[in-house]
Amino acid sequence: MKRLWQQIRSFPPAVRVLMANQFGINLAFYMLMPYLAAHLSGELGLAAWAVGLVLGVRNFSQQGMFLIGGTIADRFGYKAPIMAGCLLRTLGFALLGWVDSLPALVAASAATGFAGALFNPAVRACLAVEAGDRRVDAFATFNVYYQAGMLLGPVVGLVLLAADFRFVCVVAAAVFCALTLLQWRALPARHVEPGGAGRDRVLTQWRTVVANRPFLLFATAMIGSNVLTFQIYLALPLTAAHALGARGTTVTSGLFVVSAAVAVAGQLRLTSWAKARWEPAEALVRGLVAMGLAFLPLALTPQGSPVGVPAALFVAVVLLSAGAAVTYPFEMDTVVALSGGRLVATHYGLYSTVSGLGITLGNLVTGALLDFATRHDAFWLTWAALTGTGFVCAAAVSGLARAGHLARRLPQPLPAQHA
Repeated sequence: MKRLWQQIRSFPPAVRVLMANQFGINLAFYMLMPYLAAHLSGELGLAAWAVGLVLGVRNFSQQGMFLIGGTIADRFGYKAPIMAGCLLRTLGFALLGWVDSLPALVAASAATGFAGALFNPAVRACLAVEAGDRRVDAFATFNVYYQAGMLLGPVVGLVLLAADFRFVCVVAAAVFCALTLLQWRALPARHVEPGGAGRDRVLTQWRTVVANRPFLLFATAMIGSNVLTFQIYLALPLTAAHALGARGTTVTSGLFVVSAAVAVAGQLRLTSWAKARWEPAEALVRGLVAMGLAFLPLALTPQGSPVGVPAALFVAVVLLSAGAAVTYPFEMDTVVALSGGRLVATHYGLYSTVSGLGITLGNLVTGALLDFATRHDAFWLTWAALTGTGFVCAAAVSGLARAGHLARRLPQPLPAQHA
């Protein structure tokens, strides 16, 4: 904890604000979203297809709009979309607790999703600019705040649910409202770089990013890492439920806690250790290999073992979270480096959109493999495929590095001008 506090104090005030901001965002989001489906199907009595529609609209309006959010940030500066996103989520979360018609719920869900598309690329681009040549350390510390919000959010939400789901929504909305005020007072107002995105047409911005071949190759190579990380929400909970029955829910909750705890407790140490030993590309490759190896214990464990399965799941989550913790700050830093310090938010926006599409496709394939495994008692096939995904990603990143595609174009992003 002392090390974290020292690290935080070493950054400029704007970086500290962005980290506190991300903690608040995740705290409010995860105190509400895990319980939304139960509210829609239980208290409101919506059919399963309608619940899926509401949740799907939120995901699509966020993942599908990241490029738009990044483009807005590069044209108008970072502060405005960060504030607008938090304000929009304030309204969206408040509506989710007080409306009961399907059209209104869909509109509220779309608002919360687009809010994330507005502030996510802007936050990461602003963090990269403000941190300067300490981007890796900044993103590592940022991830500690990110994971801490994920860890505490469901707990706070569960406590608030004792009163009412509407109360959860009001508190979550109040958090986003407070964040909007914090950003208004504390974040620096910035223009885009001289001669940069503010004078470009939107299509010109997009063509510039799409023409960045090394960046596109890197975004494609890293799709698998996002698919692997998402398995804590898909393959691992389904396996726990299938193998352990009623105990599966408790084990799944424990997996989420372990995942966040590994990131919160180990992120700074892992990043410092990796920086001292490896180049950024080497850290990425080794982190991806660790993420792939995370699924091997499950491939070697009998599916019906009441002790072996929880142990294998625990080992998988620890390895997966540790590998992701090693990978994340170098991944974010590489995006900035490949952008050449220009249109940073647009690069982040497209990167997130590519990742979201990859996760969707990867989840479809993983789900199909799990169905096949259930019918034919061949769960090892799913875990072998996920392990192979990690190795293929590592090989792809290694190949890009050897070919010189990950070479840094600038030591740090171009500083934006103060308004």
